[in-house]
Amino acid sequence: MALPAAPADRHRSVAATFGDRVAGTTDWSAPAPVPEWTARDVVDHLLTWFTEFLAAGGIDLPSGPTVADDPVGAWRHQTEAVQALLDGPSADDEFTHPQLGTMPLATAVDLFYTSDVFMHTWDLARATGQDDRIDEDTCATMVEGMQPIDEMIRSTGQYGPAVPVADDAPAVDRLMGFIGRDPAWRPATS
Repeated sequence: MALPAAPADRHRSVAATFGDRVAGTTDWSAPAPVPEWTARDVVDHLLTWFTEFLAAGGIDLPSGPTVADDPVGAWRHQTEAVQALLDGPSADDEFTHPQLGTMPLATAVDLFYTSDVFMHTWDLARATGQDDRIDEDTCATMVEGMQPIDEMIRSTGQYGPAVPVADDAPAVDRLMGFIGRDPAWRPATS
């Protein structure tokens, strides 16, 4: 099923799916596909970097529970705060980030945060043995959009070296390989 087109609706959908994986996590110390990360680190990453991202543009999200104390509560709190931004009158306001320039706030959230939540849904699901299916059309669009700026996005250090996958692999495998994940990654079994 394709994701909604409007940024507020897309965030609502993507954040809810990720929230289901957060709620279904029983072992927060489970290793994740991102080297040296655990399931808890996946959630912490999304809360930490995005709070800093918004603050750099003059927007402060209200503080809530920490991921260390309550990962489920922390995720719910952030989801509600971000959704309030996207559903509110400031969604169309110009947001200026020192490194990225100026764009509507909803566009910045959609491009940088919602897409990251979407990709990290796969990480958390794989780490915790939950349903790791994510929308194939969105995966295809994302990998096609990132390929032309491969060198630039790798230079940020936010993505590891690409993992080779077959050209005819499913879009989710191509996206995960592109961002440095091994699509075949599974947690080690005891």
